[in-house]
Amino acid sequence: MRYNFSVFTLVIVTFFILSCNKSQPDIWNLYFLGGQSNMDGYGYNNKLPNSHKGKISDSMIFDGNRINDGKSGGGIGIWADLKPGHGVGFKTDGNTNNLSNRFGCELSFAKYISDYGEKVAIIKYSFGGTALFPGAGYGNWDPDYELNNHYDNALSTVKNAFDIRDINSDGREDLLIPKGIVWMQGESDAEHSKMSADSYYDNLKRLMDLFRATLRDNNLPIVIGKINDSNMAEENQPTQPYIATVHLAQKQFTDSDSCASYVSETGNYNFSDPWHYDSKGFLEMGEAFARAVLRLEKLCK
Repeated sequence: MRYNFSVFTLVIVTFFILSCNKSQPDIWNLYFLGGQSNMDGYGYNNKLPNSHKGKISDSMIFDGNRINDGKSGGGIGIWADLKPGHGVGFKTDGNTNNLSNRFGCELSFAKYISDYGEKVAIIKYSFGGTALFPGAGYGNWDPDYELNNHYDNALSTVKNAFDIRDINSDGREDLLIPKGIVWMQGESDAEHSKMSADSYYDNLKRLMDLFRATLRDNNLPIVIGKINDSNMAEENQPTQPYIATVHLAQKQFTDSDSCASYVSETGNYNFSDPWHYDSKGFLEMGEAFARAVLRLEKLCK
C-alpha cells in the first residue's frame, strides 16, 4: 500500500501534538475565600446584572459544606461551574450542590480575573457569626480548639478540593496553583468583648500563617477586607463596640506583611440589614478583592 507522504505525515504529527497536549495539565489559578457571613454572601440572585446571572466563564468553585463546631461533615463538596447560589443557604452533601437564592463576592471576583484570560478555581469555606476568639461567636476558628471546628472544616475543604485531579471533568488533569487568600471576617470578635478584639491581631496572624502553610507558600498573597458597622442596632447603637480595635489589628497585619493588602473600601458599603451588605456591595467587594490580589501577585512572585 502506498500513502501520500504529506497527508500521512500530517496525520502522524497531528496525533503527536494532540497526545502531547492531552498529557499536559490545565493550569488553574487557585484562591481560598474564607470568613464569616459577609463572605457567605447575602446578595440576592434576582438583583444581579445580566453579566453575572449565568455561569462565570473559565471559573470553578469547591464550596465546602458549612457545619458548626463539634459536628462532622464539614468541608465535603464537589467542584462545579461557578454561578449564582453560593451565598447563605448553600448546602452540599458531597455529591450534589443545593444552590441558594443568594450570592457572595465570589461571582464578581472570579469574573474580574477570568476576564483577563485566566482560569479561576475558588475554594470557599465560610460560616456566619464565627470568630477567631473561642466563645466570641456562633463557632470559632481557633486551631487549638478541642472539638472539630471551622479551622478543621477549612482544612478538610482544601484537602477534598485538591484530591480531585480533573476539576472540570474534561478528561484532562488539572493543576491548581495557589495565588491568594481572601479573608472577610472580624465582626463577631469586634462585637463580643474587649478581650476578643484585643486578641484579634495575634489570632489573625496565626491563622493566616497556617493557611499559607497549608497552601505551601509563605509569601502567598493575603487580602483582608475591612469590616463595617451599620450602626443599626437598637436605638442606633453600634453592632460592634470594639470595631476600632479590630480595624487596627487588620491594618497592623497588612502593614507588617509585604504580601498582604487591606481593602478598606469594604468599610463603606451599604447594608441590607444590621450585619450584611446589600447586593451591590457584594459585587463591588468581589472586584475590590480581585484588584488587590492581582496587584499582590505581581509584587510577591
